[in-house]
Amino acid sequence: MTTFAFKAVDLAGVPTRGELDADDKQAVNSQLRAKGLIVLDIEEQKTTDLGDYFGRWRRVKSQELTVATRQLATMIQSGMSLLRALYVLEEQARSDKFREALTSIRMDVEAGIALSEALKRYPTIFNALYTAMVGAGEAGGILEETLERVADQLEKDDSLRRQIKAALMYPILISTFAVVVLLALVAFLVPVFEKVFKEFGGHLPAITQFTVDFSHIVTGAPYLIVGGAVGVVVGFRKWKKSSRGAQQWDRFKLKVPWKIGDLVQKVALARFARTFSALIGAGVPMLQAIDITGRTSGNSVIEKAMDAVGESVRGGGSLTTPMRAEPTAFPIMVTQMIAVGEETGALEQMLSKIADFYEDEVAAGLKALTSILEPLMIILVGAIVGFIVVAMYMPMFKVYDNIR
Repeated sequence: MTTFAFKAVDLAGVPTRGELDADDKQAVNSQLRAKGLIVLDIEEQKTTDLGDYFGRWRRVKSQELTVATRQLATMIQSGMSLLRALYVLEEQARSDKFREALTSIRMDVEAGIALSEALKRYPTIFNALYTAMVGAGEAGGILEETLERVADQLEKDDSLRRQIKAALMYPILISTFAVVVLLALVAFLVPVFEKVFKEFGGHLPAITQFTVDFSHIVTGAPYLIVGGAVGVVVGFRKWKKSSRGAQQWDRFKLKVPWKIGDLVQKVALARFARTFSALIGAGVPMLQAIDITGRTSGNSVIEKAMDAVGESVRGGGSLTTPMRAEPTAFPIMVTQMIAVGEETGALEQMLSKIADFYEDEVAAGLKALTSILEPLMIILVGAIVGFIVVAMYMPMFKVYDNIR
């Protein structure tokens, strides 16, 4: 049996596509006609190569998802049926993974499954925030408006992510350059000086002996450095994924000096407020909105606080009482504004204002942090070079003193 990909339309003109296993194209054509479909195209599926295999593991770009969501909202708003709109998105999808997901989603919708339920089958592409908002839009009959909100939310998240990446690019490049310089000096320069030191005889200063020993490791047993680095990274990631480790790491990030902790807090608050506002505005039930906001906040401290908020609301309490117990995560201004929004029935608007405020604060903070990091990175490179130079010349100074 061979797998064939087909394109067809039903008697109402709605396009469909999929795959069938059959002996030849004629058998596929017969099966489709039996289902009342008009065949447009049948192609034999090629054997999956290595590139296709790895392509399945690639992530769908956030920009592609945002554009597709915006287009889906526009097409539905213009009166196009959901199935036809999904077919259009499927045809123009750039990544194979996204196209396969859209094909499956369209076929599920065609079979009578709700769009939000079909989306839940692909959690790596459509997160809990996305599916919850779509579900609320379907229930309220305002799917196109909700999709617009989802697209706005995705754009805000993407913009925040790009700002952070742009700010981190410079220190990452400089740090990488510093490590390359260090390894180059230790691998090529130190051995030359070591030969000279052997001719002098005697004991080397501690700083020089340390540098020479490190040079031996780099040139003679680099696998120790690679293995150690991999072990540290794997161990750190495993610890960070644990419940206790995530709490400790996120609390540590909030307390890092040089305004870094403040910036981490502002990023987390901007994401928290924007997500919470979007969910409430889409009509998602409060308890579900609280749960999703906590799980998508990106900070375990806020997630734990939102669990307590959910318990408070479930018991008839307020949103802000549990938040006040976490002053590290929620400043007084945030809790006060949420309290006012809760009392006046304008919680969505208050959360949106909080998100706008902290997004502006993040943009300003990133610029300030970049200006601080630039001289620090230059000092770091200078310190590495200076350390090697001092370590290499100290024995020569010692010999010179002995000669005098």
